[in-house]
Amino acid sequence: MEDLWTMFCGDFTCSYSEGKPWHSIFWHFTHPSSCINQGTITCFNIVLLIMLLFNMIQIPLPKPVAVPARFRNYSALQMASAIVSGCLGMVYLCLGIWILIENVRKTQTVLPMNWWLLALFRGCTWLVVGLIVSLKGNQLPKTPLRILSILTFIFAAIICILSIFAAILNGIVTITIVLDALSLPGAILLLLCAYKGYGYEDGDQNTNESGLYDPLSADHNGSTKAACTEQVTQFATAGCFSKLSFWWLNPLMKKGGEKTLQDEDIPKLSEAERAESCYLLFSYQLNKQMQSKPSSQASILKTIILCHRREIFVSGFFALLKIVTVSSGPLLLNAFILVAEGKGNFKYEGYLLAIALFFAKSLESLSQRQWYFRTKLIGLKVRSLLTAAIYKKQLRLSNAARLMHSSGEITNYVTVDAYRIGEFPFWFHQTWTTSLQLCIALVILFQAVRLAMIAALVAIILTVLCNTPLAKLQHRFQSKLMGAQDERLKASSEALINMKALKLYAWENHFKKVIENLRAEEYKWLSAVQLRKAYNSFLFWSSPVLVSAATFAACYYLKIPLHASNVFTFVATLRLVQDPVKSIPDVIGIVIQAKVAFERVVKFLEAPELQNANVRQRCHMENNDLSISIKSGEFSWEENSSKPNLRNITLEIRMGEKVAICGEVGSGKSTLLATILGEVPKVQGSIQVFGKIAYVSQTAWIQTGTIQDNILFGSAMDRQRYEGTLERCSLVKDLQSFPYGDLAEIGERGVNLSGGQKQRIQLARALYQDADIYLLDDPFSAVDAHTATSLFNEYVMEALSGKAVLLVTHQVDFLPAFDSVLLMSDGEILQAAPYHHLLDSSREFQDLVNAHKETAGYGRVVEARSSVSNGTSTREIKKSYVEKLFKPFKGGQLIKQEEREKGDTGFKPYIQYLNQNKGFLLFSISVLSHILFIGGQILQNFWMAANVDSPNVSTLKLIEVYLVIGVFSTLFLLFRSLSIVTLGISSSKSLFSQLLNSLFRAPMSFYDSTPLGRILSRVSSDLSIVDIDIPFSLIFTIAATVSTCSNLAVLAVVTWQVLFVSIPIIYAAIRLQKYYFSTAKELMRINGTTKSLVANHLAESIAGAITIRAFDEEERFFAKCLDLIDTNASPFFHSFSANEWLVQRLETLSYVVLASAALCMVLLPSGTFSSEINLPYQSLQGLSVWRFLMVFH
Repeated sequence: MEDLWTMFCGDFTCSYSEGKPWHSIFWHFTHPSSCINQGTITCFNIVLLIMLLFNMIQIPLPKPVAVPARFRNYSALQMASAIVSGCLGMVYLCLGIWILIENVRKTQTVLPMNWWLLALFRGCTWLVVGLIVSLKGNQLPKTPLRILSILTFIFAAIICILSIFAAILNGIVTITIVLDALSLPGAILLLLCAYKGYGYEDGDQNTNESGLYDPLSADHNGSTKAACTEQVTQFATAGCFSKLSFWWLNPLMKKGGEKTLQDEDIPKLSEAERAESCYLLFSYQLNKQMQSKPSSQASILKTIILCHRREIFVSGFFALLKIVTVSSGPLLLNAFILVAEGKGNFKYEGYLLAIALFFAKSLESLSQRQWYFRTKLIGLKVRSLLTAAIYKKQLRLSNAARLMHSSGEITNYVTVDAYRIGEFPFWFHQTWTTSLQLCIALVILFQAVRLAMIAALVAIILTVLCNTPLAKLQHRFQSKLMGAQDERLKASSEALINMKALKLYAWENHFKKVIENLRAEEYKWLSAVQLRKAYNSFLFWSSPVLVSAATFAACYYLKIPLHASNVFTFVATLRLVQDPVKSIPDVIGIVIQAKVAFERVVKFLEAPELQNANVRQRCHMENNDLSISIKSGEFSWEENSSKPNLRNITLEIRMGEKVAICGEVGSGKSTLLATILGEVPKVQGSIQVFGKIAYVSQTAWIQTGTIQDNILFGSAMDRQRYEGTLERCSLVKDLQSFPYGDLAEIGERGVNLSGGQKQRIQLARALYQDADIYLLDDPFSAVDAHTATSLFNEYVMEALSGKAVLLVTHQVDFLPAFDSVLLMSDGEILQAAPYHHLLDSSREFQDLVNAHKETAGYGRVVEARSSVSNGTSTREIKKSYVEKLFKPFKGGQLIKQEEREKGDTGFKPYIQYLNQNKGFLLFSISVLSHILFIGGQILQNFWMAANVDSPNVSTLKLIEVYLVIGVFSTLFLLFRSLSIVTLGISSSKSLFSQLLNSLFRAPMSFYDSTPLGRILSRVSSDLSIVDIDIPFSLIFTIAATVSTCSNLAVLAVVTWQVLFVSIPIIYAAIRLQKYYFSTAKELMRINGTTKSLVANHLAESIAGAITIRAFDEEERFFAKCLDLIDTNASPFFHSFSANEWLVQRLETLSYVVLASAALCMVLLPSGTFSSEINLPYQSLQGLSVWRFLMVFH
């Protein structure tokens, strides 16, 4: 007890009060500078933290919320309390760190501990208790929360009063007294928060009235409500302790260990993480910016930051906490060396240091895991909202903008650019934490080597300056690479879409050569980007050697003595900054990739949109049967064109009127229909459309799915109307020929249907919608004469009676049945009149009719007869449907589910990758180079440890040998980087060549059963990963493996006793990894297979954008896109969560080894280690078991 009090107070006599008067005892207890007072405050802070931790472990009850949690704003009281608590906490923490550093600098020891320990605990208490009670108090039980706030207020009031009295009596005001006084307002705010700060709880029932959250559609609203009853990730209801420890993931990990995970086993995302919530918040913030500054373009980057500012600050706090904890390493090393040399300050200092080391590293792990997890979650949300925004934009893209952004480019924005941007938040905090860590390291270096620190600073600055021109070149090359990828993907998508034509004309080799030439251009820029990345990697990995050379040279010339304590504090500090410095090339690369990708996406999102909001009216005007009205209209596909496509258009069509449009090819017939749909920009005049529109395009657009889905097109099933639609469209016999009837799946773009079948399905889709206006663009051109006559009589004349119909047709034999015929030529309506009147009065119309008579014959007579005269009655149709609904299906559907591997594939993928173009040779050179580099580093440390205090080795020789070893070892880094770049490019060439050959040699049955989006996902995002990510990820994995094994080897040689602990720990780590991989691999595979669903839906929507807009189905398609985004995001979210789950547990195991080794060094007799203690300690610092994870990934 005496030793413990001396450690804390430094003055043993103050702990005793026997024989002293009462007022002396009272003074010790109440005076702010007394040890008893400070010990009491420290204990109270610990009690507060324990109380809060106990309440956080309790899982809060989920509460029904009508709006996404992201849209609930904090009250002004909560924000004020959070700001005050956060500021007080940060100031206390900085004060504690400053006191500790000054104590070590002046006395070479951390004792006494009372002042700095008090400040650190108070800082942690204000940060943790203050911020959680202010912002997350509604998730804690109400009664314990109020007790906590009352205790905080009472204690803060007492401390404030005592500090003020002490200041008055002593006449001195210190920063501690000021902070004690400011703690009282902070405690008052916490108390008010606990009682009045959560006013929105009672208002949750009325949140729908706010209008901020507007569901996309009635259907999607229903699906959202249904989703609430589905299995939602436990992250949504997890307590703070569960989130910090990733305990909420345990049920999924357990399920993955018991069975092979399927799609339905993956929990849904919580409301706040879903794409709909992210997009709505993004739209809200964007509109808010536009309203505040209507004259300027809203900043998309600023909007994204505003949407996620809270998450950015929280993850930034954990990043800062990680930097603070990791900076304690050199200080602990210095203390360990003093203890090893027999210079400890008290008896049990070594034990205390070992415990402090364990807790410091555990806190470092916790903060880093939360930092990484939360930034990845931000990246996921950013990716989701950008994907949603891109999809929404392409539905509204103007025709001029569509010419600038091809379907292949738009697909690239989603599958490549959005993913690159989503990766950036993970690296965002690296941009400032690296600088902060370097500054802290420089402060520690100054304590160790004094003015020689300036040489280290100069070396670091020179390294950064040398990288500046490389970064500019890399930015330029990255832009060129993305452009080359767009061109190659554009050509690839065109070839894949038209593969049937290529095979029929035997053009495969020609188009394959075109794509190969574009790929060769892409390789040129890919090589340039990867080589610059290799040079950056070499530059920054070798920077510690350059810094060491400069610093030791400065020590030699400045006559600064080199001893074990200052040399190895310097070496440990270099190790402290080594990882962030090594990550600088990755940060630069990610920043450049994200910048280029973001510029491309922003350019697309800011492209002009269709301006057709005033064209279509939702309902008819009162007492007016007018359906379409165009007055003196001029319309042009190109807004600034001097010659409009349509001129002098005046047209009125009323309900029930049937109008035919005829004319020569290129006369503007289809453009007139597009104008009525609002697709063609208006130059002058006016246009109004009243009522619901149904549209049948000239080129059939069919979705991937069942025939029934294509006909219903989002409408509810009405069996009677549905069966009547099939009969009117002559589809009954066709459905009988399909084994699944109307539930037969249609291949992409209707590849397993004839042209006539596709056109009749389009007609059925339009008829089932029961619209007011029907725009039919030459729908009978793909069917035979008999079927065309049947469709005209039963569909146009009977089914559409009472509807306004505009029919573009070249079959002049149908024209007499129309109320009016529009004759068009060169973008103008020449005449509009009934058929016989037009035939008598217009020479142009006579020529047109005669030309069609000569080519097509005039044998068809318009009769009101049914083409379905085969005796198939409606009763038989219904019977057929009942039989199909309850009859078990045999055989398989055309569209196959994407296959994925199951179980452990071992090293098969890596072997396949390395089998390409001398891959094993290049990989072996890379591995050998890194082993030699690691060997050089170990040799450096052994040389320094063995000779730093040796009188037989001069300082100059010590430094020279140390630097020569370092320089030679860095040369192997250059060999490693160049060989891995060569490996990546050669393997990428070989794999792409094989992929291209397979695609062009595949039979048409493959394209019939494989969605285009699935193939585009392989040649875009997956190929980008193979090109850029895999080579460096592979070598960094091997580097981590070699480093971990070398650290364990050094540890075993110097402190072999730790093997008794490390061997069972390694066994436990391997078992834990096997438990993890059974779940993680399935999550990764599901993530890979669901990625193509988004790309496929996007490609289909781009092709059918006009039809989707015509039927006013944008919101339904957008809602489906959001669901597909969430389907892909959920396994990705749980995948990186599982990654952090494993890493946190593995690091905890590694820190048990670390603490055990530290205890071994403490238990051995004093002086057993001197300078050699650096070797095991350095190995311990580098022993992060997460490196094992990278190996098995």
